[in-house]
Amino acid sequence: MGLPFIDLKAQQRVIYPRLMERLQRVLDHGQYILGPEVAELEEKLARYVGVKHAVSCASGTDALLMALMAYGVGPGHAVFCPAFTFIATAEVVQLVGATPVFVDIDPVTYNMDPRGLEDNILALKENKSGSKLTPRGVIPVDLFGQPADYDPICALARKHGLFVLEDAAQSFGAIYRGRRAGSLGDAGATSFFPAKPLGGYGDGGAIFTDNDELADVLRSIRVHGQGSHRYDHVRLGINGRLDTLQAAVLLTKLEIFDDEVAARQAAADRYIEALRAHVEVPRLAPDCTSVWAQFSVQSEVRPQLLKKLQEAGIPTAIYYPKPLHLQEAYRGLGYRVGDLPVSERIADRIFSLPMHPYLSAADQEMIAAAIIR
Repeated sequence: MGLPFIDLKAQQRVIYPRLMERLQRVLDHGQYILGPEVAELEEKLARYVGVKHAVSCASGTDALLMALMAYGVGPGHAVFCPAFTFIATAEVVQLVGATPVFVDIDPVTYNMDPRGLEDNILALKENKSGSKLTPRGVIPVDLFGQPADYDPICALARKHGLFVLEDAAQSFGAIYRGRRAGSLGDAGATSFFPAKPLGGYGDGGAIFTDNDELADVLRSIRVHGQGSHRYDHVRLGINGRLDTLQAAVLLTKLEIFDDEVAARQAAADRYIEALRAHVEVPRLAPDCTSVWAQFSVQSEVRPQLLKKLQEAGIPTAIYYPKPLHLQEAYRGLGYRVGDLPVSERIADRIFSLPMHPYLSAADQEMIAAAIIR
């Protein structure tokens, strides 16, 4: 068996007795939808992030979608998103009938460039392109585990009357200037996809907010727009609930989460020390931590390196080979090659190495040796 890119089996061996105990408890009470473990998880997630409310849901994509629905985003609205991220960030904008406006990224952090955001907001407000879109919100993404630069982003949003929805799908547990990811905007959305730093054994997600009214609307939306009882529907919603069994898995993993984040940081430090002279390694912004959802490096000779690593039995991945503004799904928005040069350049150079809390120093030495050769 080769080297795993993410080793979930090693983690399962650590948590297995406690995991089985929690799962058996769910099987015993049989409340598979919104059972007591869901409420327990939401309380612990809210406390961990430092917000009043955590509303769990069926996936990270649903978390973003539900938040946009709660804010009333729809046709004629523009929502600003980075171009270098997974499609879910912009996909949900179109699912509610709005239009994503893509913003280029900072070349160091790979996160939304606040200066580019301001340029896009002003261009839309000044109607330079003849667009009739109304700016409505911003969805910064905390790419690869490091939070975006929220102070200037939120200041711009307040100035122009926009909400900020933090896409913390990859950053749960990270810190920006003393605050936890998920708490950095007006609302935050995260994912519990199995490969995430805090991942379940299936899909799952959560939305974080201090806004009582928004939290109530989100709880309604996730159950078909439910009002006072099961067959009272006060708005359009979705079937967006988190399964109780997934909540039991996440509660078990949350118990060791801080130790795993520390182990990820140690692994990242080893990589950086070994590789900094050979490839462009990640850099953290001041006053930021990362949970290292991925460890991504850049190289002008990416194809040759990937070929040699494959021959050595070392798995790699490319997040993301084509920026969103150049995807077929967004051809109708009129973007062309060269419009967002930083996103395009990094997409041509970046690739990710194995990263998880159980990655041994010996395995990292082997990976580094293969790259250096």
